[in-house]
Amino acid sequence: MLKKRIIPCLDIKDGKTVKGVNFTGLRDAGDPVELAKRYVAEGADELVFLDITATLEKRSTLTALVTRIAREINIPFTVGGGINSLEDAKVVIEAGADKVSLNSAAVKNPQLITQIARQFGNQCVVIAIDIKTNLDGDYVYVKGGSEKTSWKLTDWAQHVEQLGAGEILLTSMNHDGTKNGFALELTNQVSRMVNIPVIASGGAGTMDHFTELFQKTKASAGLAASIFHFGEITINDLKYTLLNQQIPVRCL
Repeated sequence: MLKKRIIPCLDIKDGKTVKGVNFTGLRDAGDPVELAKRYVAEGADELVFLDITATLEKRSTLTALVTRIAREINIPFTVGGGINSLEDAKVVIEAGADKVSLNSAAVKNPQLITQIARQFGNQCVVIAIDIKTNLDGDYVYVKGGSEKTSWKLTDWAQHVEQLGAGEILLTSMNHDGTKNGFALELTNQVSRMVNIPVIASGGAGTMDHFTELFQKTKASAGLAASIFHFGEITINDLKYTLLNQQIPVRCL
């Protein structure tokens, strides 16, 4: 059985790690380089670095910061935010990232997924899908969660897999930052529908939430931010708790 991954997420704004609730009310969570080093020491399997305002501010990802973080860690590292072309992806990967994450750019230009996959391999392409559940269904949102698209979750998830995505980062905007648990139904639906790994994001607040995620869905990984940033849960403690529940994870 493949081992489940625990992935801290560093949302970056103005060079600092921030965290909010439902994509709003951001607060400072610390220096991203120091956090990255801490998470490696604690046993994180991967890191995700998202420059969360790059698309809205129409600028490229903070490449210099990517280089700094990459020099300090020895685990896989995904970078997203402001990657709008094959050249953007190349710059980020050459700066040290193992994977790139696309969201708004992939919706605007789906063929970008295929272009990057052909150049660097499917394993390098992570499609971040931000979902908000409304009365009319589960819709994909872009531009930092500020703009609703016409794509429904299941249609878009299947489409990006067909285009060459190697992984999906699924974030429930309704659950984001609430610490009330992951969106289990949506995560299970997507993870059973596609044949690529699904990272669940949004809502982690306790160790039990990770246990539920891996027991009740086929998610390959659980991603969280504030509970790790502010020391509410350590990754090592979480992994030993999961092992005690017979959930396979890598330990130190």
